[in-house]
Amino acid sequence: MRNLYYGILASGTLGSLCLEKFHKRHKINFVLTDSRSIRIIEFCKTVNIAVFVGNPRNGKAGEFINKFLTDVIFSINYIFIVEKDIINHPKKLAVNFHGSLLPKYRGRTPHVWAIINDEKETGISAHLITDECDAGDLLFQERISISSDMTGANLLSKFNKRYPVIISKVAKMIESGTINLIKQDSSKATWFGKRTPSDGMINWNWQKEQIRNWVRAQANPYPGAFSYYKHQKVTIHKVEYSDYGFHQEDENGKILDISRGIIVKSPNGAIRILDYHTEIPIDFIKGGKFDG
Repeated sequence: MRNLYYGILASGTLGSLCLEKFHKRHKINFVLTDSRSIRIIEFCKTVNIAVFVGNPRNGKAGEFINKFLTDVIFSINYIFIVEKDIINHPKKLAVNFHGSLLPKYRGRTPHVWAIINDEKETGISAHLITDECDAGDLLFQERISISSDMTGANLLSKFNKRYPVIISKVAKMIESGTINLIKQDSSKATWFGKRTPSDGMINWNWQKEQIRNWVRAQANPYPGAFSYYKHQKVTIHKVEYSDYGFHQEDENGKILDISRGIIVKSPNGAIRILDYHTEIPIDFIKGGKFDG
């Protein structure tokens, strides 16, 4: 079979890593990206790949991509939802690579949600792009384990290593004609929405396990889970369970001790804060209380 021509939709560090590695062995006609993905934009200029920067919807990228005879489109960490003018453009397939074991965790930042929800594994799915988000037939899936101490950033590092390998594998399957499409079982689908830094507020009425997962999912270099103490924001990057005692009637969020780290009460056990950040120094007091 002749070499295929690819169009790449990519954003962010993950998108740039995959683009740079894929470019070494495949012919790329064009790239669609966003204005914040400077590394992708600069790479395309360096290697002379045509690049469209911005929101492609409402036909904005249609005139651009119609200049190219394209066999396959790969979407990698692309921040925009695409429409039919892009989906139907390639002669063969339009494929998205998604960071979960679809049909579970459709939607945004699935790796962060998987840790928040105490999943023990996630994965990477290659699926056809359709009008419905993350719902197209599956071409390939790889499982990835989630250890008990893994953060969202740790899991993304695994994605950075495995995504280029999987993308290359899927390209070879397409080029050799060995694709076997598997329909997703939508009755088992779950969907989780976009997260922003303001969504990281800790609720101290949660069980200690949920609080710990909430913190590790969003730890450095992500914006972090946070709470407030005397109206000052405290960003918390790491916690552990503590056997420090408390009374059931103590308020959740109460500081139980400060002599061995900041120990805070939750409904079913104490939490020791190991790593945190504040904009100004704060004197934490035993008996004080975190809001939330």
